[in-house]
Amino acid sequence: MAISAAVAVGPIADDLVAKIAERAATITTGDGTTDADMGPLVTAAHRDKVAGYIDAGETAGAKVVLDGRQVTPNGQADGFWLGPTLLDNVTPDMSVYTDEIFGPVLSVLRVDTYDQALELINSNPYGNGTAIFTNDGGAARRFQNEVEVGMVGINVPIPVPMAYYSFGGWKASLFGDSHAHGIDGVNFFTRQKAITARWLDPSHGGIELGFPQNA
Repeated sequence: MAISAAVAVGPIADDLVAKIAERAATITTGDGTTDADMGPLVTAAHRDKVAGYIDAGETAGAKVVLDGRQVTPNGQADGFWLGPTLLDNVTPDMSVYTDEIFGPVLSVLRVDTYDQALELINSNPYGNGTAIFTNDGGAARRFQNEVEVGMVGINVPIPVPMAYYSFGGWKASLFGDSHAHGIDGVNFFTRQKAITARWLDPSHGGIELGFPQNA
């Protein structure tokens, strides 16, 4: 649930990108024996794959605000290192937006209005999780009702609920008929039995084998 795209609405974009870059630049990369915030990627192949996405985004016109491709923590040459990376001016046709990267890369898309942001999300073939950050309760209520995504956060960056609620998305982010966890999860592991019963008044004097009828 590492949501890797941020949609900046209106004039907030420049300040938002600057704040993210300032914070991300303080994240240290290193192995587990050091005082690091983030470790290496799992394999060299995956490190190169993530770096390739950054290359592709830059080639397609995205601005690399923070570049983690050349990070070598504490002079450690050995390791599949890739530091926090921030891409600005990403567009929906770029692979850094259409593909799930599974790396420390955040793509920022810019739109002018709430309606444009909503359309951007709802037009995506996937719909697992999304979040809105706002001080406007009306905008938050409208978003939770209108967005076509299975899990929604309101001022919560990772919109994964507790296990007793359903986990799962909509559209191409859902396989099968039910979600994991929650009521769907309980029902999945439940063998149901339906009981239909009728108890007659003892004065009836016997067993009625016919279907119940209204008088």
